[in-house]
Amino acid sequence: MEKDESLATVASKAPVTSERKILDNLDEKLPKPYLARALVAPDVEHPKGTEGRVNNGMSVLQQHVAFFDRDNDGIIYPWDTYNGLRDIGFGPVSSFILGVLINGTMSYPTLPGWIPNILLPIYIDRIHKAKHGSDSATFDTEGRFMPVNLENVFTKYARTEPGKLTFFEVLRLTEENRVPFDFLGWILAKAEWLVLYSLARDDDGFLSKEAARTCCEGSLFEQYAKMNKGDNKKRK
Repeated sequence: MEKDESLATVASKAPVTSERKILDNLDEKLPKPYLARALVAPDVEHPKGTEGRVNNGMSVLQQHVAFFDRDNDGIIYPWDTYNGLRDIGFGPVSSFILGVLINGTMSYPTLPGWIPNILLPIYIDRIHKAKHGSDSATFDTEGRFMPVNLENVFTKYARTEPGKLTFFEVLRLTEENRVPFDFLGWILAKAEWLVLYSLARDDDGFLSKEAARTCCEGSLFEQYAKMNKGDNKKRK
């Protein structure tokens, strides 16, 4: 039976399409994988997202950052970011540096007006404005979750172990997703993936797809905060 070229995922004269493979039967494993999800972050193993997770009507991108809204006022200040990072296990120095960088780069795009705010607040209801280029496109421009793009990240770059990324594979995906002349996007994309890797890598040095998925919806931060709180209680 002749193969339908309209469904081909590899072009013989474009070796990169063979090198970075994607699933050609993804829709058989996940319903409508190309449909942007507003409220949940599904993948092949979790087609309905995280079971029992309450989204509170927020987009997946809003859920991703809501953990850091310490007083639930819809605004994340640098000290909120710092405290959230400390809760999930980062040290005081790295939390301070990351807090300044995160709020310093994301505050202005989310402001409701044109005048900068020296307190560097991030407005959660406008967090989609802070989306940058050179990323994996796991979120669309409105903050919805794109299941196909998360699956593609791990299909293309997880060469050592299926569904898991090594440190060098994380570096590779950030390099190969770079958009020309998008210097800020290059830095932010690499920083985001490396911070996630440093937080969620397992004992063998792998970053799992499940860690990336739950990071997208924010539940990963909640899990680590609970674990660290439990460790603190034990030490006390």
